[in-house]
Amino acid sequence: MQSQTGQQEVKVKGIVFKSGSTKIAVPITGDTTEKIIQEAHAAVAVKPDVIEWRIDFYRDVFNPSDYLATVNALRKILGKIVLLTTFRTSSEGGHRSRKDDQKYFSLISRILRGRLTDVVDIELNRDQYQVAHLVQLAHDQRIAVIMSNHEFEQTPPEVEIRSRLEKMKRAGADIAKIAVMPQTPADVLTLLNATYKAHQRLKLPLITMAMGDLGKVTRISGSIFGSVLSFAAVGNASAPGQLSVSESRADLESLKF
Repeated sequence: MQSQTGQQEVKVKGIVFKSGSTKIAVPITGDTTEKIIQEAHAAVAVKPDVIEWRIDFYRDVFNPSDYLATVNALRKILGKIVLLTTFRTSSEGGHRSRKDDQKYFSLISRILRGRLTDVVDIELNRDQYQVAHLVQLAHDQRIAVIMSNHEFEQTPPEVEIRSRLEKMKRAGADIAKIAVMPQTPADVLTLLNATYKAHQRLKLPLITMAMGDLGKVTRISGSIFGSVLSFAAVGNASAPGQLSVSESRADLESLKF
């Protein structure tokens, strides 16, 4: 749907991802069902808008029966909280190598067909035919797609950041996400400039961040520049520079206008 300003909005279980309103997501990174359930209870206690299940950490992720039992238990704990399911590969900061590609596509397809998530993360830099198939499958099941790209070594030029976000939109993303690693304050400004310009041009909900301590400001300034979701930690952070939920909530509130 679109707002009166022409900006697209994405609504999932009562949560609206839109310009000027940054929601909070808490990642779960347990490697066993027991740890996942423990982390879920801790995450629910701080009342985030979204819980991101990083299934690349889960040791039994490719076992269909174990996965189904775990996701059903997890969704029962989450209740009305939005579940974002993410399988991050090692080349983009995750815990699974690209040799698992075919397993990845089969797994995500099974998750989508079973409607076992509310939102799914799909990496941009994968086989484009397979990406298109997953996007179509997600939309057929009315599951929102976050398309993502992560740079853990550098910050690309502004034009390249915008180009990748535009490519995500063309590929059918409901929300486009990019994370970069700044080496200088100028890199942080590059990310923020790219975010603002892409926000104005694409009219698509964006998630952008510069990682590490240098980029912390980008995690709380989304309402100004156009980023709709910030990832915050309960316990272990899943990416460099993540703030705690309490810090994120207070800082996001102070920057509202």
